[in-house]
Amino acid sequence: MSYAKISRDQIAKRIARDIPEGAYVNLGIGMPTLVGNHLPKDREIFLHSENGILGMGPAPAPGQEDLDLINAGKEPVTLLTGGAYFHHTDSFAMMRGRHLDICVLGAFQVSVTGDLANWHTGGDAIPAVGGAMDLAVGAKNVWVMMEHLTKSGESKIVPRCTYPLTGIGVVKRVYTDLAVIEVTPRGLVARELVPGLAIEELQRLTGMPLLPSDAIAAAADLSRGKCVGL
Repeated sequence: MSYAKISRDQIAKRIARDIPEGAYVNLGIGMPTLVGNHLPKDREIFLHSENGILGMGPAPAPGQEDLDLINAGKEPVTLLTGGAYFHHTDSFAMMRGRHLDICVLGAFQVSVTGDLANWHTGGDAIPAVGGAMDLAVGAKNVWVMMEHLTKSGESKIVPRCTYPLTGIGVVKRVYTDLAVIEVTPRGLVARELVPGLAIEELQRLTGMPLLPSDAIAAAADLSRGKCVGL
């Protein structure tokens, strides 16, 4: 049975499904901003932006952009009823004071022990880490949204990060176009896989041991190594 990677929007939708009622959440620059477009309508979730917004809404409809209302990545956003603006200093106090339940960050690499590397200074990169370090150590839960492999086919989940570190041992969960993976004291646990992907194939692509969740292990037994999840 073959499998197909899911799109960035599908990863964002999968992440949004896991954000609980009443959570205060920061969405990092890049791919994570897509999560804001998929939050469940029946849950009250408060989106925070490090440039000084709380109660941020989804991206505006084409033609409805307010260029004075942007997120930390300078992308137009909306403000929900009851939303607020405040000083950059207060925003970072929220981040550093552990007032955020979840932050969703992009990454170049995540290590098996949850180290995060999501910035560099070469090529066309943004020449600074920005607020990612503050978010990585300040948020109660750090989730990573990324593609599983680089363009050259190398795993972004690595034994040890080779890019500059953003945070040490901070990542709790990784959402990719192939799987949802938990970082636990006993190792990386594959929680969900895309339809048709076997845990053995995911492990081969990742290049290191992955423990199956109880659900995946049971499904593998029933389907001779093929699992369905996301």
